[in-house]
Amino acid sequence: MSFLYPSFLFAFGALAIPIIIHLFNFRRYKKIYFTNVRFLKEIQQESKSKSTLKRLLILATRLLALACLILAFAQPYIPNKHQVKKGIRYVSIYVDNSFSMQAANKNGFLLDDAKRKAIDLVQSLSASDKVQLISNDFYTSGQGFISKEQALDEIDKIKTAPASKTIQEVYLRAQSAPDFKADKVSSFFISDFQKRNIQDFKPDSLSEINMILLEKAPQQNVWIDSCFVENPYFQEKATQTLHVKIKNFSEKEIENGSLKLFLNNQQIAPVHFKVAAQAYTEALLSFTCKDTGIQQGKVLIEDFPITFDDTLYFSFRVNKQIPVLSISQKENKTAQYLHSLFSKDSLFAYQSQTDQDIDFSYFNKSNLIVLNDLTTISSGLSQEIKKYILSGGSALVFPSGSGDIASYNAFFNSLQAASFTGMDTTKLKTESKNLPKTFYESVFEKIPENMDMPLVFKHYISTANTRSEEEALLKLINGQSFLSLYKRGKGKLYVCTAPLDDKSSSFAKHALFIPTLIKIAILSRPAPPLYYYCGENEGIDVSSLAFKAEIPLHIVQAGNQNDFIPEIRITEGGKTLFTHSQPKYAGNYYLQQEKNTLQGLSFNYNRAESVMDFFTESDWNEWLKKTDSKKIHLLETTKQNLHSAIEATNGGAHLWKLFILLTLVFLTLETLLIRFLK
Repeated sequence: MSFLYPSFLFAFGALAIPIIIHLFNFRRYKKIYFTNVRFLKEIQQESKSKSTLKRLLILATRLLALACLILAFAQPYIPNKHQVKKGIRYVSIYVDNSFSMQAANKNGFLLDDAKRKAIDLVQSLSASDKVQLISNDFYTSGQGFISKEQALDEIDKIKTAPASKTIQEVYLRAQSAPDFKADKVSSFFISDFQKRNIQDFKPDSLSEINMILLEKAPQQNVWIDSCFVENPYFQEKATQTLHVKIKNFSEKEIENGSLKLFLNNQQIAPVHFKVAAQAYTEALLSFTCKDTGIQQGKVLIEDFPITFDDTLYFSFRVNKQIPVLSISQKENKTAQYLHSLFSKDSLFAYQSQTDQDIDFSYFNKSNLIVLNDLTTISSGLSQEIKKYILSGGSALVFPSGSGDIASYNAFFNSLQAASFTGMDTTKLKTESKNLPKTFYESVFEKIPENMDMPLVFKHYISTANTRSEEEALLKLINGQSFLSLYKRGKGKLYVCTAPLDDKSSSFAKHALFIPTLIKIAILSRPAPPLYYYCGENEGIDVSSLAFKAEIPLHIVQAGNQNDFIPEIRITEGGKTLFTHSQPKYAGNYYLQQEKNTLQGLSFNYNRAESVMDFFTESDWNEWLKKTDSKKIHLLETTKQNLHSAIEATNGGAHLWKLFILLTLVFLTLETLLIRFLK
């Protein structure tokens, strides 16, 4: 048996007190002489003997009660047979330095409290013991074991980081160390234990794991969760509306919060918001795109002490025009419809080519390519259009009434789109019901119920395959498709089943023609995300950008505070940058090559750490019952120091409660002896 607090054993000296009282505080007898005292002496001896026995029994119960009380304070335990008693001890320590550790309890900030407990743990080790220190950054030191002194230095360097790791990820990281042996290493997790980080935790049956619970801070936080714009296309001098989602994870309603918008370092008029407790709201901010080119902004609120999620950065580009390329047969009359629509609108930069002299270099410069009335789609053109769509472009096909169906179907099959099976010359009307609201929401304020729709005199019958995933934008009244959308790779393919000439349909002269094609052109290139996240391996599509592949690209923070080189991968689907857990700090950045600025980028901290929902002691106990693991220990350090909690965990069977019970038993026996033993 061992003791957590052996210094309490010095209190056994107090056992001398009742013994001394027993020896010296006895009753003195006065002698009285009688003529015949023979029988009185016998009575006196018998009474004195019983009194002595009673006093000895009472003394014994008192001594035993006091001894058990002293032992209870010393906290005895039976050492764990699995505990390493000799040789070098290997200890793995995880210090959670995620942003949720910015919260504060009565001991200060949670991260500082966690670092103090880690230092307390390391200092309790011997000089020969080895320590594996892990934080969310996954520093190099976390790959192996280091000395006690090195561990103390590393703990001191730990700061909050944007990376957020689950307990399972940390556990696997610890096990990846070459000298990690599950049955020889004691693991300690010091964290606030957000619930989302525990869900997939599956510990090894050999691992000795200690969960160190920090005293929880008040669970409250208000943050900007996300934002998006109503119109995916940013147009010069056009008004844009930014939707900002604000969440309130607290028991207090925010009645008059202030949301500020900065665009290119200039503040736009702030708006006020109201959000109920444990709820969210959506605030609207309107602004005008005054200039073309790269635009960068941020929205912010004020909240304390969790501040990492109070600012959201975003970037976008305002283009002067939408480039549209048309490819038609030479001297094609239907090309005039496209020319009249796109060339006379300042929103578009229109370029037309014939199928006899196609310049493929224009493909990457165009947002939309219209294949109009081509007799045949050559294999070369088919391959280039497929590559163009997969990399993020959009193509619209108006077939020829006398076209080579086999070449069209070869093109459609390469993109897993529906095939043409023949021509239907039945006069039909397009259906006005069930028009897709997401596509036509900005075309009509309210879609009319009995709207006049285009007439179709002849059209190709299309048969979808099992992988076509067709979205019908316009249908004929017999249920057949008239205008369909296929999303492939990063781009889109639009297919109209009727030629554009007047003998095939009235679509080109119908009022629905212009808004439909304008909408297709506006949605032709997917708008880049307004922002990405720090500390993650983000994939950034740069297929639409022109740059030299042999010269490295740099992502530079505004003001040149941070600079890193991303990885670039060029595939058939386009060009993609990978950040590999960079950057570490939120803010607005630029993508540059040499002195040329190619694109604006924004990075924000992941909002997963914003939810102040943690595992409590009762949650842990319930979780431990489900796992039925005897190797996982819960250390609640609010009631005792960390060193004591660790020793208690390693101690195996704890006996202090037994000695408290024995103390009460012996005190009860003493009472019974005094009262009933005559």
